[in-house]
Amino acid sequence: MATATPPPLSPPPPSQPPPRAADFRTVLSESRRILKAHSRHFLVLYVLFLLPLSLCVAAYPILHRLLLSSFSSFSDPYHVQALLRRSPLLNQPAEHHQSSVDPRSVLVSVGYSCFLTLLFICATCSITYSVVQVFYGRPVKLPSAIKSIRTSFFPLLATLICTQAITSSIVIGSGILGFLILKGAELAIGHEISYSSPYFLGLAAAIAVALVLVLAYLQVQWGLANVVVVVESSYGFAPLRRSAYLVKGMRGVALSLTLYFGLLWGLLLCTGTLWTSESVIDGNEWRRRSFVAQIGWTSSCLTTLMQLSLLTMLMQLSLAATVVLYMYCKALHGELAMKIAEEFAREYVSLPFDEEKVPHVVYVAHA
Repeated sequence: MATATPPPLSPPPPSQPPPRAADFRTVLSESRRILKAHSRHFLVLYVLFLLPLSLCVAAYPILHRLLLSSFSSFSDPYHVQALLRRSPLLNQPAEHHQSSVDPRSVLVSVGYSCFLTLLFICATCSITYSVVQVFYGRPVKLPSAIKSIRTSFFPLLATLICTQAITSSIVIGSGILGFLILKGAELAIGHEISYSSPYFLGLAAAIAVALVLVLAYLQVQWGLANVVVVVESSYGFAPLRRSAYLVKGMRGVALSLTLYFGLLWGLLLCTGTLWTSESVIDGNEWRRRSFVAQIGWTSSCLTTLMQLSLLTMLMQLSLAATVVLYMYCKALHGELAMKIAEEFAREYVSLPFDEEKVPHVVYVAHA
């Protein structure tokens, strides 16, 4: 009796592509693709919010002195003190200088800080909303991005106030702790410790290092709070707790982004501030300068403008990278697939932002 031959086996299904780890380079590359795919849209937001913000930050030393000089006359004590800084009298002993706080200087600084906060919140709301729309494959429109500012402005402001309250408390607490340690040491040894002694300098350095580490840890933990405010419509301390939960498993990437942008921002701001603080021209000094000196000053202005453009592009890339990191963190916790399933009835998110408009699939490798 002949036996029936078994049917041929069906070919195995095609293997899935290997998971792509959500590392530092992946987050930056996806952020650049998003900005490049909708360059005109993000360019408008760049000009509206980020460029004025960068100009104000970099030009603060000049604007601060110009505003104060417009409020005061030549005989004003503050104006005289500013002129003394440029004279040999600066080398006199400290007792000849009287340190006083000018109320006009305080008002200018407070108003300036409020204006910078306004620009920062507007930029964060509009760019975060736009990047989220691109990530989900939705149409990106400028009126909708501007309208998102009205929705998220006050929640984001409340969250920033909570963040600053906590960080200020930590800084003040570290100062009080250092003061108590210093006084306790003086009581133990029986004499006053000089501020120039190695013991005081060592204590100050130890407290400063500990404070920097604590603030860096909080920055990593709360780095997604602004995105949470815009996307999930929460405010206050809730976005801080939510960010600390989402960043679990991705702290290395968050720390890398913090160090990367922090070092570049610090370098650009330090170089720009050092130059602008020494290039303020009083009275008719510009007319007294030679033609060659004016050319050198003009070239320095062009260099500063290049630094401003780099600073603004870094700010925009940082905001986009934070949103992309937020999406990867949600995918790591299994929340992104549910969100996509609700909107697209499938278990992946496509990123239509490369040159050929081919959808990308986000994979997160679990450690």
